[in-house]
Amino acid sequence: MALSEQLQEHKKTLLLAIEKDDRELLDQWLPELRAADFSEILEEMAEDDGDLPTVMKLLDCLPLERRANVLGYLTGEVQVDIAEAMSDELLLSVLEEMGSDERADLFNLLDEDRKEVLLRRMARQEREDLKRLASYEEGTAGSIMTSDYVAIPSGMTVSQAMMRVRQTAPDAETVYQLYIIDRDGKLAGTLSLRQLMVARPGAQVDDLMIKDVISVPVDEAQEEVARLVARYDMLAVPVIDHDERLVGIVTHDDAMDVAEEEATEDFHKGMSIGQLEDGVSRVPIWSLYRKRVTWLVLLVFANLFSGAGIAYFEDTIAAQVALVFFLPLLIGSGGNAGAQAATLMVRGMATGDVGVKDWGKLLGRELLVAGALGLTMALAVAPIGVMRGGEAVAMVVAMSMVTIVLFGSLLGMCLPFVLNRVGWDPATASAPLVTTVIDACGVVIYFTIATAILTGL
Repeated sequence: MALSEQLQEHKKTLLLAIEKDDRELLDQWLPELRAADFSEILEEMAEDDGDLPTVMKLLDCLPLERRANVLGYLTGEVQVDIAEAMSDELLLSVLEEMGSDERADLFNLLDEDRKEVLLRRMARQEREDLKRLASYEEGTAGSIMTSDYVAIPSGMTVSQAMMRVRQTAPDAETVYQLYIIDRDGKLAGTLSLRQLMVARPGAQVDDLMIKDVISVPVDEAQEEVARLVARYDMLAVPVIDHDERLVGIVTHDDAMDVAEEEATEDFHKGMSIGQLEDGVSRVPIWSLYRKRVTWLVLLVFANLFSGAGIAYFEDTIAAQVALVFFLPLLIGSGGNAGAQAATLMVRGMATGDVGVKDWGKLLGRELLVAGALGLTMALAVAPIGVMRGGEAVAMVVAMSMVTIVLFGSLLGMCLPFVLNRVGWDPATASAPLVTTVIDACGVVIYFTIATAILTGL
């Protein structure tokens, strides 16, 4: 990974301080570094420089709470390397200082023997909380939620609730949104800290709370949680189990991390690349090759259909060599139109803007738009057809342009819906896949029109 120029300077200063064992310089610089920036420096040291001992020395200079905060920003691979270099006692202390969601993520990365050792040394309540959070399936609301939130029992007065906030706020992920639970632990309502602060001390929180709470089940897909947080601009969304008991919250920053992760995954799929386990600068070369080679090889063989189509129309091509000049232009235009339509539909489905129920309406709109695009492009290329091969060739090129662009656009629009219907990720309707299909079909469309028109002359 590449550090910014400023962070490179910070890194040099830290390395110099470690080399000279200058604790005064470290004490001066370390508090100035934000946790996210410091973690980026440590990441480069660990991955690119392979200097884990220096990383451990720098972490040892931090207070335990800040050490846990920095560790939470690191990638899983570096976290595991650092955890393996720590003693059980130190790792346990760091885990206790981490947020519950980050603690569960790191815990899941450890080997089973280390997990057992750590669990045996934990207090019962922390052990049960960690085991519960670590048990949720990856990609669900449960896997990204935190159990560090402020819960207020139903029936409290405002003054009692304020006392409860003061007691639990130090360990909470966020205190701006408070959650009211009944005696069975079920989510009864929600209340903002602002509402609580301006209310009369003797007022009942049950009378102030919002009872129509937006919540998600613990097994909800994480991308749906992120979409919900973005749609309603929520600071956090409560997570409930199958008995409607409050078990955690997903905060806005965690939801945005999911949104970024999902967008990156869809982008990779859109280019026919499998999901990468890490950033492109950190993923191993063999893994990067393996993720890309499958689709590329498949598309190579798919392109053979284009060659077969050209071979089938050899007589037409021999009679009108000028047709070959327009072949790349036509199939490229169809592929571009199809890729545009597929990208619009995939993104629309990912954001919830369109669904299967909208297919008929979108089909009509795409017919009009694609038809207009095809006619415009046909008018633009027709004069070139006249110059290269005469009016007959110009007519063939113009008709082919309209037909191929129309076909490509409709294919690009419909394919994501078809894939979604059969249970596949719509992002699989990628630009390379769409353009390859249109290449083969475009050749057939073009030379079929050419054969029909030119052989009759």
